[in-house]
Amino acid sequence: MTFRLPARLAIAAAIAPLMLGLAACKKDDPAAAGPVTASSPLAKVAAPAGQAWADVINPSAEGGMIMGNPNAPIKLVEYGSLSCPHCARMAREGFPKLTGDYVNSGRVSFEYRSYAIHAIDVPMTMLINCAPKESFFPLVEQVYGNFETLLGAAETREALAAADKAMSLPENQRFIGVAAAQGLTPFFAARGISVDQSNACLSNFAKANEVAAHAKAYGDKGINSTPTLVVNGSTLDVPAGEEPWAVLEAALQRAGAR
Repeated sequence: MTFRLPARLAIAAAIAPLMLGLAACKKDDPAAAGPVTASSPLAKVAAPAGQAWADVINPSAEGGMIMGNPNAPIKLVEYGSLSCPHCARMAREGFPKLTGDYVNSGRVSFEYRSYAIHAIDVPMTMLINCAPKESFFPLVEQVYGNFETLLGAAETREALAAADKAMSLPENQRFIGVAAAQGLTPFFAARGISVDQSNACLSNFAKANEVAAHAKAYGDKGINSTPTLVVNGSTLDVPAGEEPWAVLEAALQRAGAR
């Protein structure tokens, strides 16, 4: 199940580098070897007083957001598409344990990089980035937790036609119209981002270009499917028929989070 919109909705010529050419959001492509296995479990690291490590959120230079101990010995990066059902399933299966057990142990940091491989990823990424950084991961979790309802409504014939029409608006109105047409504005308004706040963020076309530039950079690095999971610089191989969360958890434990 893949939610691709017509290429003409991708975002106009100004951000043509957007990576919309993937055949699916998860492919069985060759991957680098898994992370080195730690000889013994790594020690847990205490969080700052009055905080859990899952509350420590910082932006990354690569366009992502990092949760957890900045000096964690195990660094997990996920390249995820907000419109990818495989990413949504992995989040529903593993997010509570990833954050509650692994990140909060201080041994694992988790960076999520929103990879705009489908047109709807662009306004969704802009809206998630519109919120305070502390709301980033809860909003990603909300998108994935309500995936079928949110994306199903966004891909009706009427929604697509209205979004298509909005793409002819001036740049500062374009994504306001797209987000309204596809039900994104009310979805995020119900989760703390007011309509006025959403519209202000979506009117900034430079931010759409930024989302597209990050997508191009990820593609140039060879990231061509989502979710792509990288642990300490090594891309995990998720064999056909296996669930990404099971593969990821095994990799974290091999790396010493056990």
